[in-house]
Amino acid sequence: MKRLLSAFGFLSVFLLVVVLPVLAEEREKPPPTESGMGLVFRWLNFAIVFGAIAFVAVKWGGPYFRAKAEETAGKIAEGARAREAAERQREEIRKKLAGLGDEVTRLRAAAKRDAEAEAKRVREMAHAESEKIERAGQMEIEAARRAAHVELKALAARLAVERAEALLAKEMTPQAETALFRTFVAELERSVN
Repeated sequence: MKRLLSAFGFLSVFLLVVVLPVLAEEREKPPPTESGMGLVFRWLNFAIVFGAIAFVAVKWGGPYFRAKAEETAGKIAEGARAREAAERQREEIRKKLAGLGDEVTRLRAAAKRDAEAEAKRVREMAHAESEKIERAGQMEIEAARRAAHVELKALAARLAVERAEALLAKEMTPQAETALFRTFVAELERSVN
């Protein structure tokens, strides 16, 4: 680090020693740019620099700026096409929105008709089903009534037979049995003849 500082200090002193006399000498002399020849060189320098800048601008700047101009024009044209497409789409949407109220009204009317038809169909189906259930119930009631009637007849017959057996058992004496047997045999003889 010390070496670097000492080298920097030496260089600074050397430059001051070399440059100061040159700067002092230039103060005494008028600057060369103010002489006639200096003025010519200044204009010549300006012409060279301006010519170089103009050459570079024409050589590479023209095509560059033309390409940029074409690119910009293409983007503007593309933007115009996109804008026209958006306008068309907006018009289509506006037309659809204008007809949307009518479409909603039509859809509501169709839905109402469908709902009424469905309700009517369900009512008819429910009515038919209730009639079917009522007929089935009537048939079950009739079958139960007949079964009860048959059962009642069977019960009455059984009770009558039991009652008759009981009465016969009471009234049947050995003499009555003999008389009954004789009557039976007599009738058989008549029927055979």
